[in-house]
Order: sequence, then C-alpha cells, then structure tokens
Amino acid sequence: MITPEVIARINELARKSRESCLTEEERTEQSHLRRLYIDHIKAQVKASLDCIEIQDQHSPDCDCGCKKDPQKH
Repeated sequence: MITPEVIARINELARKSRESCLTEEERTEQSHLRRLYIDHIKAQVKASLDCIEIQDQHSPDCDCGCKKDPQKH
C-alpha cells in the first residue's frame, strides 16, 4: 500500500540523489519503492478502466454511416 510515508521516502531519496550520491542500499530501496508506486498506479488505472462500459449511442436507422462502416464509430 502506498502511504504518505512511502511517498515522502520516495521524494526524500530523489532529493538526496540529486544533491549527492545514494548508497547501494538506498538505491535498492528507491528502486523497490518506485516499483511499488508504479504498480499501485497501474492497479488504479486498470480498476478504473474495468468499470467502463461502452454504449452505442446510434439508433439502428441513423444516417451517419456507422452501420455501413463498423470502423467509423
């Protein structure tokens, strides 16, 4: 789970890496925390996309040409 403390630590390590060198342990921790954050964001996006339902807004007798060319809409 991504908590405010995890985000603060990610930012702290990023700041430190810009100002000076990270130790090997810090680089490993930074990589791990970044991966957790990215996986969390991906899961949120997937959950949002899974809730989307596509609806056809056209009636069977519309004259936009969508029934003739299924790729159009």
